[in-house]
Amino acid sequence: MNGRAELTRSLKLWHIVVIGLGYMAPMAVFDTFGIVSEETGGFVPAAYAVTLLAILFTASSYGKMVRIFPSAGTAYTYTQQTIHPYAGFMVGWASLLDYLFLPMINALLTGVYLSSVFPEVPTTWWIIGFIVLITTLNVFRVTVTASINSFLVLFQIAVVVLFAGLAIRGLATGDGIGQVFAIRPFFSPELTVAALFSGASILCFSFLGFDAVTTLTEETVDAKKTIPRGILLVAMAGGALFITASYFMQALFPDVSVLSDPEAASAEIALHIGGSIFQLVFLAAALSSTLASGLVSVTSVTRLLFAMGRDGFLPRKWFGYVHPKLKTPLLNVLLVGALMFAALFLDLLTATSFINFGALIAFSFVNLSVIAYYIRKQKRLRMTEWWSYVLSPLIGVAFISFMWISLDIKSMILGILWSFVGLIYLLYLVKIRGARLDLMRFDE
Repeated sequence: MNGRAELTRSLKLWHIVVIGLGYMAPMAVFDTFGIVSEETGGFVPAAYAVTLLAILFTASSYGKMVRIFPSAGTAYTYTQQTIHPYAGFMVGWASLLDYLFLPMINALLTGVYLSSVFPEVPTTWWIIGFIVLITTLNVFRVTVTASINSFLVLFQIAVVVLFAGLAIRGLATGDGIGQVFAIRPFFSPELTVAALFSGASILCFSFLGFDAVTTLTEETVDAKKTIPRGILLVAMAGGALFITASYFMQALFPDVSVLSDPEAASAEIALHIGGSIFQLVFLAAALSSTLASGLVSVTSVTRLLFAMGRDGFLPRKWFGYVHPKLKTPLLNVLLVGALMFAALFLDLLTATSFINFGALIAFSFVNLSVIAYYIRKQKRLRMTEWWSYVLSPLIGVAFISFMWISLDIKSMILGILWSFVGLIYLLYLVKIRGARLDLMRFDE
């Protein structure tokens, strides 16, 4: 990597875990509960357990790839190195949908939350304030982002624990199913496989974020060991939080039809379980969730843009630039901050439609990259390695295929149009401009 702009390695395992959890937004479990409970017939924690089990196969593939290609480019780099550089660019381009629009979604949600408390202040001002704050914090070294994110994530975890405590008190006094520990939220004879997987197809998007920490590979100490461990811990910790919180919600509300609006049940559940004071605490936790997720999503997208710029797929002078003192891709941070103002002209549904396509492209190709590397590059495998390097990623691909089937048509159309724009740009870059690519080389 001589002659290249480089990031500084300063992140440790705990940084990676809290950043990943911040991206996943633990409080999101409360927002999706009502919808998934209706889909599954009252078995949300069971759907979370199935989703976690399935997503771990893809998490394992990320861990294998980052040990071989420790780069901030994540799925873009893995595909580029194992399949083809142009395929890598297309995966990176598609992934930008996920990374660019998540900060906007968090800006919109912040506006919604704060406007509900301060209706006299225009939502636009809250969105602008969010964008300025998140952009400013990302200008500084990545350890600043990690430290702030740690506080925000710990606060969310504390609120989930407090919620569990209040739920236990309610169940012990006869609320809901009337008992603290029961198998009912996980299984009963009326649970169907179709309903379970229908719920899982919605919940899988709650796990977006365990992969985002791979964009910080070049800023992590001993990344080949730390990042794979971090990926697994983020997925497991996030899954544990989701399963625990959803269990107590399901135990309290085995039938969500009693709620006035199951699709927006979080505020009503908080009021029911802890009164108006806990409802305010709950709102504060939801706000901290958008701040944490917005903060680290900007960090992630700027590192992906950096990797693509350094390789020459994007203009190097801008995208491959690292500030000599701050050690951050400063110009990328400013660019993403400017793009976030598009949130002022978007609604939440449209912005959400953009992110799922890019995430599924990345997940699919990381699993395929494992297979491609170990079969094409390593030539042959011992029988004991077939499970780890072929069967396991194939199971990951199978589950992601199920997620593709569940993707709404709007997300698919927007994703295909975005990919077409990327293909046109790639043809222009290679065929007309004759751009010189400078792909990273790894000592394997």
